[in-house]
Amino acid sequence: MPISDTLFQFFWFFIKEYKLYWLGFFAVAFVWSLNLSLTPYSLKLIVDGVSNWNGTGSLFYELAFPTLFYLGLISSTWITFRFYDYLIIKTHPSLQYKIREEMFNYVERHSYRYFQNSFAGSLANKINDMAVSASHVFNHIIDHFLARALALLMGVFTLFSVHPYFAAILLIWVVIFMATSIVLSKKSKKYSEVHSEARSVLVGKMVDSITNNLNVKLFAREKFESDYLRTYLKDNAEKSRQSRWYLFKVKTFYAISILFLVSSFLWLLVYERQLNRITIGDFALVLMLTMWLIEEVFFIANQLAPFSEDLGTCQQAFSIISQKHEIIDIPNAKDLKVFKGEIVFDKVNFQYKKEKNVFVDKSVRICPGERVGLVGFSGSGKSTFVNLILRFFDVDSGQILIDDQDIKNVTQESLRSQIAMIPQDPALFHRSLFENIAYGKIGASVEEVLIASKKAHCHEFIESLPDGYHSLVGERGVKLSGGQRQRIAIARAILKDAPILILDEATSSLDSITENFIQNGMNELMQNRTTIVIAHRLSTLFHMDRILVFNEGKIVEDGSHAELLKLEGHYCKMWSMQAGGFIAHAIPDEKKNGSSLFSFTEKQAFTNFESR
Repeated sequence: MPISDTLFQFFWFFIKEYKLYWLGFFAVAFVWSLNLSLTPYSLKLIVDGVSNWNGTGSLFYELAFPTLFYLGLISSTWITFRFYDYLIIKTHPSLQYKIREEMFNYVERHSYRYFQNSFAGSLANKINDMAVSASHVFNHIIDHFLARALALLMGVFTLFSVHPYFAAILLIWVVIFMATSIVLSKKSKKYSEVHSEARSVLVGKMVDSITNNLNVKLFAREKFESDYLRTYLKDNAEKSRQSRWYLFKVKTFYAISILFLVSSFLWLLVYERQLNRITIGDFALVLMLTMWLIEEVFFIANQLAPFSEDLGTCQQAFSIISQKHEIIDIPNAKDLKVFKGEIVFDKVNFQYKKEKNVFVDKSVRICPGERVGLVGFSGSGKSTFVNLILRFFDVDSGQILIDDQDIKNVTQESLRSQIAMIPQDPALFHRSLFENIAYGKIGASVEEVLIASKKAHCHEFIESLPDGYHSLVGERGVKLSGGQRQRIAIARAILKDAPILILDEATSSLDSITENFIQNGMNELMQNRTTIVIAHRLSTLFHMDRILVFNEGKIVEDGSHAELLKLEGHYCKMWSMQAGGFIAHAIPDEKKNGSSLFSFTEKQAFTNFESR
């Protein structure tokens, strides 16, 4: 779906596919409005026929034509309504389907940063709001406004045939009434947009709290969450109350206006009848048609508020479509072809915020098939390094090359399809275990899933579950332990079989015995693959070909485990701290030795490092 600058462009993208159906809706509106005016006229003919009958001849014969005319109008009205139902069935469900699909696909292509700053529940709510409210908007325009506007025009013409006064009064009243209603509806739209935004925020907060239910229970914060949510509940209720109170005032205006018109018409009808300028049939026609037209005008006016509300909801939901994608493929981007797996950072500059650079002229080369460990304190740039390779963020300048191909010039899908990532805290879909593992390779066979599961040592615990591989894991995998989720993520990466492998503390949630088992499978997985391993536990990096030590966005040391220990620098200090078991053991007693290996600042830093 192309980016839309206006809500009208967004609507047109969808409705242009249903041009013939919209013509059908217009035909229905025309026939219905014609019948609305002609039905009172047929009754006028019947009333005049009865009142003018002098007792001679057959009254049935006199009334045959107007009666058949009346019955024909009623029949055509019912046929028209059934045709209208058919058009609704053919258009609205598929229209909502296409809107949801296109919006979901567009939102899915937003950047990683976008989802970090957005509530998942709020996004889903806006997608659904757009589909439902857009359908309502189209219904308002065709059924409520167009059809009844045509009915008003034909009604005015019919009244003109009786007496110009009636047509003139009705036309003037309609113009004033509708102009005032439109002005009032604009303010109603503002109230609606404010209420819609408050409702979306409320839904987002509710989903956020429910998603983090485990934290709520661990900290016994049920009352706190209730109090926290109450603020947004009150805000939503207040915005709703303001909107409804304004509508109450508008409807009061409508009632007074309609009372004025009916009173005027009744007085004028009696006056004209006294002068014998109109027949009894004319009297009945004007009275009946006026009441019907007033009802339609009142209906239009009443629908302006919900129309404004639906339009406001669409405008509010439109925000997730009007916002352009931050990370996009260049025109005619090619697929990434990985032959060796070489990764090169060439003078890369990057910053999350303008005031703070993360990388400045970062240049580093990871050789094909090389196993590289990344270490450093939290915030030193390790995760950013990996996120840039995955192109979750674009570099400000410089290049990231994979086998001499700038990742900016290849499709994001092909880039990420060549990289298997095992995150520290893997999130699973609320689907079966089989589906979660098979996500690594769409269309994977049962045998392939079983082999990957056994290598990741998750086959055993899956088989012990009542439903085995068909067991649902809960939202984000909450039914599984952290270690079980991590093993599922490892199995998924094994199944993906990508030439580049990234591990972010992939075994941090595993017990030592399971980790030893899985480490063998991981070593096998790393064979002939370029592998990047982020680790806080340095013992997991023994067998890395290289270790890059990050500090404040810079690579301060680069070498193997043995080479870095010989340097007695940053890495050596971290190793000494962890090798001693506790930080206190790694730092000599200042009172006994008279000096310390580390300064107070370094002690605090290492303490922070170990706590993380």
